[in-house]
Amino acid sequence: MSGFLLLLPFILLRFVLLSLLEKDAIKRATHFPPLVGIEILAYWIYQISNIAIFVYLFFLKIEIEPSMILYLGLIIFTCGVVLLALSVINFAKPSKDGFNHNGLYRLSRNPMYLSYLIYFLGCVLLTQSLLLFGFVLLFQISAHWIILAEERWCVHKFKDKYLQYMKNVRRYI
Repeated sequence: MSGFLLLLPFILLRFVLLSLLEKDAIKRATHFPPLVGIEILAYWIYQISNIAIFVYLFFLKIEIEPSMILYLGLIIFTCGVVLLALSVINFAKPSKDGFNHNGLYRLSRNPMYLSYLIYFLGCVLLTQSLLLFGFVLLFQISAHWIILAEERWCVHKFKDKYLQYMKNVRRYI
C-alpha cells in the first residue's frame, strides 16, 4: 500500500477540518511569529523537512506483513490521528482574545506539534524508513525553535496571562 495514504488523515484534519470549524483558524495556524537568529534557519529547515516528509511518503510503501512493528506503528499512528483531531478542534475554538487554553491546551502548550511528532513516528514505523525518521527528527528539532519564537510572541501579545499559563502548563507533555 502506498505511503501517500498515510497523509490523507493529516491533510483532512489539519486543513479541511480546521477550515470547516473556524474560517480564520487556518490563517492563525499558518502564522509564524517574527523570527530572530537561529530561528530563521530553523524555519527553513522546518519547511524543507516538512516538504521532504510529504514528498518522500509518495515513494514509500506500507509494510502490511503482520509484525510487532506494524502493530506498534498502527497504534502510534492512530494515537497521532486522534491527538491531531482533538488539537485541531481545540485550536479552532480559542477564547475571545485569541488565547488558546482549552481542551488539550490545558495539558500541553503545543499539542498540535506533539500530535505531528506522534503521527509521523507512526508513519516511520509503518513504512520502516530510516530516512523518513531522519526527516521527522529534523522537522521536530526545528519545530522546537519555531515554538520558542511563538512563545515569545504570545508573551508579548498576552502578557501576564501567558506567563502564568507557561508556569502552569508544560511546553510539550
